[in-house]
Amino acid sequence: MSLSVGLQLYTLRGEMEKDFKGTLKKVKELGYEGVEFAGLFGKEGKEVKKILDELSLKAVSAHVPMSELLEDCDKTLSTYKDIGLTYIAIPYLPEEHRPQAGNFDKTLKNISYICKKAKEYGITMLYHNHDFEFDVVGGEYYLDTIYKTISEDLLQTEIDTCWVNVAGENPSEYIMKYKDRAPVVHLKDFVMKGKAKKENLYELIGIDKSVQESEEDFAFRPVGHGVQDFKSILDASEKAGAKWVIVEQDRPAKGQSELESVKLSREFLKKLEL
Repeated sequence: MSLSVGLQLYTLRGEMEKDFKGTLKKVKELGYEGVEFAGLFGKEGKEVKKILDELSLKAVSAHVPMSELLEDCDKTLSTYKDIGLTYIAIPYLPEEHRPQAGNFDKTLKNISYICKKAKEYGITMLYHNHDFEFDVVGGEYYLDTIYKTISEDLLQTEIDTCWVNVAGENPSEYIMKYKDRAPVVHLKDFVMKGKAKKENLYELIGIDKSVQESEEDFAFRPVGHGVQDFKSILDASEKAGAKWVIVEQDRPAKGQSELESVKLSREFLKKLEL
């Protein structure tokens, strides 16, 4: 396959906090070709680039909250340009910015503004979905509304295959829906019994701290250790023109460390000749 394999560093956030460079070195040793950032842990862009160059790791992308991009767009984009990455993804849409809040037009305008600014810096914006964007608003999923409203020359997809599945859609089919607009695909595995309550799912990714984790209902797993059909997902990613597949595991399975999860995911993908 022509796909390159990267890691979303949110998966190793505990390790990154303790040892930034050492953790990146381990990522490289495990066979990952690139990384997607989720915070820089106090590092400057040029410092990060130097470390990545030393380790021969590619800076693929970064998850940067929309609020951070809007607060000082030029400064934020300049920092990530210094790292040398190709993409920045809007990682999560807080409730106050969703259609149900009544100001979705403003949200779309803000995303469009960020996309246009990023283009000035030679960076392409992505939108990383969860399952809530698959709520139907105005006769269509509002994830599709985002992509329909903002042109593909400004905004590309970063389809998270776990959340597509949780929302009841086929991840492979949804990737193909955005053929030639899907440069980066998130590989994420999980197990779920029946219809797990959505609030439980978001506690697991640290969004809602008030809800207790229900391992029985829903749990993240290393790639290849849950319910996802990754052969189909990888075939679709390649056909859709993806350049990168990014492993992400929001929380280790019980009894596993962050690094163990990352290792198991990479070993599984190697078996699929990636």
